[in-house]
Amino acid sequence: MTAERDDGFHVFDTTLRDGAQREGINLTVADKLAIARHLDDFGVGFIEGGWPGANPRDTEFFARAAAELDLRHATLVAFGATRRAGGSAAEDPQVRALLESGAPVVTLVAKAHDRHVELALRTTLEENLAMVRDTVSHLVAQGRRVFVDCEHFFDGYRANPEYATSVVAAAHEAGASVVVLCDTNGGMLPAQVGAVTAEVLAATGARLGIHAQDDTGCAVANSLAAVDAGATHVQCTANGYGERVGNANLFPVVAALELKQGRRVLPEGSLGEMTRISHAIAEIVNLPSSTHQPYVGVSAFAHKAGLHASAIKVDPDLYQHIDPEQVGNTMRMLVSDMAGRASIELKGKELGIDLGGDREVVGRVVERVKERELKGYTYEAADASFALLLHDELQRSRTGEEPGRFFRTESWRVITEDRPDGTHANEATVKLWAKGERIVATAEGNGPVNALDRALRVALERIYPQLAGFALVDYRVRILEGRSGTDSTTRVLITTSDGGAEWSTVGVADNVIAASWQALDDAYAYGLLRAGLEPGE
Repeated sequence: MTAERDDGFHVFDTTLRDGAQREGINLTVADKLAIARHLDDFGVGFIEGGWPGANPRDTEFFARAAAELDLRHATLVAFGATRRAGGSAAEDPQVRALLESGAPVVTLVAKAHDRHVELALRTTLEENLAMVRDTVSHLVAQGRRVFVDCEHFFDGYRANPEYATSVVAAAHEAGASVVVLCDTNGGMLPAQVGAVTAEVLAATGARLGIHAQDDTGCAVANSLAAVDAGATHVQCTANGYGERVGNANLFPVVAALELKQGRRVLPEGSLGEMTRISHAIAEIVNLPSSTHQPYVGVSAFAHKAGLHASAIKVDPDLYQHIDPEQVGNTMRMLVSDMAGRASIELKGKELGIDLGGDREVVGRVVERVKERELKGYTYEAADASFALLLHDELQRSRTGEEPGRFFRTESWRVITEDRPDGTHANEATVKLWAKGERIVATAEGNGPVNALDRALRVALERIYPQLAGFALVDYRVRILEGRSGTDSTTRVLITTSDGGAEWSTVGVADNVIAASWQALDDAYAYGLLRAGLEPGE
């Protein structure tokens, strides 16, 4: 179900379609579902899931989304094209696939540049208008809400303003809820976008949106210029992902609308989740988070210069354009041990761990996080590992002793055998202590990490039967120092499920197996804590 919300302004996210066209991004269906959940948590109004019927992955996404996504804020959107030239929308298989996706909203791409109509579609200008009218009216008659993306609109308007405007009018008159002006080549500047948007709005009376590519570095500014000129629908991607240099970045666009223009475009409280959402999506697509990204980068509110530091002691606003907590980020004094205290306490509350205002505990956590981040750990997408860190520090504070463990590792090893028939065998042996008992277990797997996971289960399921319900559902590896080749530091992120919830853990080591073991250790420990057990020898 999608919550009722004000329809006066749309934040439309196309990370799963247009953003996925970025070089280096290759999303699985599971990835797309995970990103959709994050975007819904952030509170966007529309999530464009892909092009059903164009490829098996997007078709599967919509089928699984219907069963697995419980969206609280967003509405799912299917993307497609107007019907083929010379045909009818009712008989077009591509249009039928849009209806079969089950998405309540459809975005249609339509040509708005006369040369593209004649050279790419190889049809007449009048037939292109008929394609728009026929497809929009057919989908509306079938109960779908329709948005129309006018591809290459600004270039087309410059070449033939009358025809480009007629495409907008045709879509509007056929029943499109929003007609989106697309700077497909990304070559426009804000003044041009603002002027054209105002002219088209006056000429057609259509509700207008903006879709800006970032080839001039102006996609965010162009989006805001269109809004200033009357557009009430902005299309963006998380972290600016997209083809070539990318699209308008969702996060600075939304922050500017809310914090600089006073427009409420997200649900109450959602803006404070922005930094977390940005970094979590970066982990899913397996690209480094930009440290200098506006609002959400770890350096966005970092201060190093002595002049800055002395001024900020008097008033942080002297060198910051907003309070970083408004977007879920933190101010960092690069030479101060006070940085991050508030964020630690807030994150603890979010995870259900009350630090009780214990400054000593919070201070130790801050120092441990700093120390571990220098080694390559990241807690943005590994909440479970961070929760364990907090749990350990609280135990040290309360008892004065080292925290207990569900199990302690004596040793582990993995053997990979290359057999003459070309097959491979992976065998893991773990030696550990649990509840005062020494346990040795061996298991085989379809890879070294899978073998370790199975050996750990063999060793512990008798003592902790809850482990039988745990399943590793995602596994990611990142090389942190690529210049060192195979000798580089490795970070592993593991996502585990108990059938009702998922949690992520992190491990860092100089080899992938050791990093994986750390993440597995945390995954099992956190899962047992979630099950209501307390660690002990």
